[in-house]
Parts: sequence; structure tokens; C-alpha cells
Amino acid sequence: MLALVIAAINLRPGITSLAPLIERIAEELALSRGLISLTTALPVLCMGLLAPFAPRLAMRVGLERTIALCMGVISVALLMRLAGQSSVVLIASAVLLGTAIAIAGPLLSGFIKRHFAGQMGTVVGWYSLSMAVGGAAGAVLTAPATQLLGDSWPQGLAVWALPAVVGLLLWLYLPNRAESADAAEAGSGLPWNQPRAWLISCFFAIQAGLFYALATWAVARYHEAGLTLLHSNALFSISMLMGMPSAFLLPWLAQRFGNRYALLVACGLLSSVSLAMITFVPTFVPELWAVTIGFGLGGSFSLSLVLPLYEARSPLAVSRWTAMMLCMGYSMACLTPVLTGLARDLAGHYQLPFMVLTSLALLMTVLAWVMRRAPRHR
Repeated sequence: MLALVIAAINLRPGITSLAPLIERIAEELALSRGLISLTTALPVLCMGLLAPFAPRLAMRVGLERTIALCMGVISVALLMRLAGQSSVVLIASAVLLGTAIAIAGPLLSGFIKRHFAGQMGTVVGWYSLSMAVGGAAGAVLTAPATQLLGDSWPQGLAVWALPAVVGLLLWLYLPNRAESADAAEAGSGLPWNQPRAWLISCFFAIQAGLFYALATWAVARYHEAGLTLLHSNALFSISMLMGMPSAFLLPWLAQRFGNRYALLVACGLLSSVSLAMITFVPTFVPELWAVTIGFGLGGSFSLSLVLPLYEARSPLAVSRWTAMMLCMGYSMACLTPVLTGLARDLAGHYQLPFMVLTSLALLMTVLAWVMRRAPRHR
């Protein structure tokens, strides 16, 4: 359980730590908003394209050792940011980071299925809570860490290699377990012929796209609306922190009452209303909408992680369902922060791209309703 929690904490800070510094980095390196958004988009793209390789790699190396390898790669990627004054190194670190997260994500779901089959809702709650903690820590603590380290943003970004090294040591300590019993099933590929797998993947794509678009541009949107940079960073930090209670509470409620699709619809509606307020009246009680968007998107993410666990029996089968969800989801979600940045450059303001994000939240709500009504996989 400790290994699961530490690994989950390390899946987000490398991405969310960029948000408080992204405008400064863009100015110092003379990069456009569309180009600097690649630091968020490329990890997400890698997380999508490479996720299908995770089950096969686990077959060759072992599930536990593969996750340990991912912790090591995350450590190296974040240490590379010490040389982040080079835009090439900064973007290369993003690619390496996304590669490691892509492999670790599906295998951690399989790890849950293997060791916690009787209490998946509760354990997924801890898993998603840990990711939320990591994401919030990256958003909240990077700016203070940068100040403590002589106002050096490369060092402020690289400090997140420390928990990744802890994760590497812990996963190396765990005994590795062979996957031969599931070899035939793992070799059968991803569940492309399952309609529910497509619905789950599309839902995941939208919620992930919304999260990464906000992780990249929420601070800039608030600042453009007239709020101070300090206030804007505080609002973003609030939204990241509010992902923590929903990340734990909603999977537990879904297991306790069997209402995960109703909860998904509720999260979609809450996210839609919150994004509409951030789009059209961002200075009207912004703290309230920062709380609700964090709760809604955090809940959508944690509940989507539960869905493959109820669609497959074995750990590697769960990994294959999760790999398809992540493959499709992140491959599409990586476009959201880039297109948001490009739309801002073209329109000259953030309101137009945020209107599109609000529409996507409404579509996510509709998909949750369709999943509730669609026939389940047998």
C-alpha cells in the first residue's frame, strides 16, 4: 500500500509544477504560449501513445520491476530540469516524464486488482488521493521552493526528483512477481471491440484534457481577468487541493452504494457550471468556483480509474482496459492545452478557449449519462 501511494504521488508533480512558473519561463526563454504548452502536452501525448506497451513490458520484466524502472526514469527526467534554461532540454524532460507515467499508470491499476481485489473502491480512493496530493504539491509548493533556492526556477522544478528517488528505492525493495499465468490474456491486445471501453476512454479523454488545460492556463486566465498573480496562484492551488477530498471520497461512495455513474454525472455538471463561471465572470467569488472545479474534476478522474477494475477479471486484463483508456484519453487530451494556448494567441484573450472548455465539460456529462444506460461488458 505504501509503495502504491508513493508511486501515485510521483505521477503528477512533474506536470503541475510548471503552472505557477509557465509565464515566467515563456518570457525568459522567449517562447510562444503554444510552444511552452508542449511542456504539458508532450507528457500527456506520451502517456497516451505508450500506455498500450505497459502490459507487454510487465510480461517481460515483471510488474513490480517495471514500475520501479518508471520511478527511476521520472527521477532522471526531473533532474534534467536543472538544465532547463535550454528549451530543448526542458521539452526533452517532458517527453521522458510522459514515457514513464505512460507505463506506470496501467500497471498500477493491475497492481490494485492483484493485491486489493476485495476493496478496490477504497484502495482506488487512496490511489487517486495520492495523485491529487502530488498534483497539488507540485502546484502549491513549487513557487516557494523556487524562492528558497535563490529564485532559480530550474532548481524549483528539479526538486521533485527527490520523492521519485524515494519511490524508486521502495519499489526495488518489493519482490517481483512473474506474470506467466496471464500471458495468453496479455497477448490478446487491447479491448478495441468493446463499446464500453470506447465510452470509458472518451470520458477519460475529456476530463484529462480539462485538467491539463487548467493546469497550464488557469493562473493566466485569472491574471488576465485582473486578479493579482499571487491571488491567481492561490486560486489554482485551491482547485488542486480540492481534488484531494473528492479523489478519496467518491470512489469509496461508488463502492459503498454502487452509484459510480450517477456520481460521474454529478461531477460533470459541477465541472460545467464552474468552468462557465470562470469563463464569463472569473472575478465573481472566484474562491467558490476554484473549490467546485477542483472537486468536480478530481472526482471525475478518480471515478474513471475505478471503471476498468469492474470490467476485467485479472490484473493484466485490468491493465489492458486501463491502457486503452489512457491511450485514447491522453492522446486526445494532450491537444487541449496546446489548442487553448494557440486560441489565446489568436483571439488575444482567454475567454474564447475557456468557452470551448465549458462545452467539453457538458459533453463529458452527456457521456457519463450514456455510460449509465449502456449495456455492460460481459
